[in-house]
Amino acid sequence: MTITASTISLNVADPTTSARFLIDTLGFAEVMSADGFVSLAHPEAGMTVVYLAVGLASFKPADKAGAAGDGLLIAFTVDNIDAEYERLRGAGVPIVTEIETEPWGERYFQMGDPNGIIIQLVQWV
Repeated sequence: MTITASTISLNVADPTTSARFLIDTLGFAEVMSADGFVSLAHPEAGMTVVYLAVGLASFKPADKAGAAGDGLLIAFTVDNIDAEYERLRGAGVPIVTEIETEPWGERYFQMGDPNGIIIQLVQWV
């Protein structure tokens, strides 16, 4: 098997606002969109992020079409966590977990997007 791409797909109440959050805060770009659907890519992320509107008729299996969010976070490893923290905090991005370093070397902080998805930036120190 050869895997040629990776995508995470999340059901949210408003795909456009979550997409705008990743575009504005982390430099993602819209690849394609349609009613209730936005696909984003970043040249350094190694995966695409897709937001789908909750209740989209094309979502299968239909009984799993609930909203994403509870216990879910998307993590991106960066090379200068402190600079990113200062940049995003200074821009007024909602920080839900202040920057901290775990004993095992994970330095991170977390942001909340408009649909409740947690976006974590991390650097291993």
